[in-house]
Amino acid sequence: MMEAIIFDFDGTLANTLPICFEAFHHVFKEFDNKDCTDNDIKAMFGPSETGIIRDNLLHPNKEEAIENYYAKYEELHKDLLDGDGEILALLSFLKESGMKIGIFTGKAKRSLDISLHALQMAELFDVIITGDDVVKPKPDPEGLLKALSLLEVDACEAIYVGDSDADIVAGLQANVFTIGVQWLPQFQTAQFSAQPHAIIKTVAQFKQSLKVGII
Repeated sequence: MMEAIIFDFDGTLANTLPICFEAFHHVFKEFDNKDCTDNDIKAMFGPSETGIIRDNLLHPNKEEAIENYYAKYEELHKDLLDGDGEILALLSFLKESGMKIGIFTGKAKRSLDISLHALQMAELFDVIITGDDVVKPKPDPEGLLKALSLLEVDACEAIYVGDSDADIVAGLQANVFTIGVQWLPQFQTAQFSAQPHAIIKTVAQFKQSLKVGII
């Protein structure tokens, strides 16, 4: 019996990828005078936003660039993102049913907190592991294993839900039931290189699968 569901965040619980891309575009243009595509940015994913900037920005003033990123991220959050009521309802349904729910994301805690408060999700989760909490980013399962330990749940009793190849590999390596989702307007991976246990296209399909015990 499944006791816990752990979610990725960007592209899984919220359509925040456009905000991440735009904030990174702004930083690389402002500090390196470099025009990056969304795919260029996506290729940098793995570390948190601070790690991405420190690893890839050529400009020496990386701390100023990091502050610039977060300011732009928060500004764009207000302008570009509306909350997904269906996902919020799903999380509430899971909580009411007694399921433990968590987040394992590569995002830094600072940007995740901005998003969770803006989307009224801040109080919903039993555990949150961010990119700041791990030594090895996804696809390494370190953060997922840490979440399971804090929840006191065995791998065979947990589900990990994500939208990227890194999510799927991390879930499979942690030996949890791993679901690839493509239910938001923008998600990271259209064709997974590692095969998840299930691919789900809508929140309604996910909820129904839980109700009938398919997952």
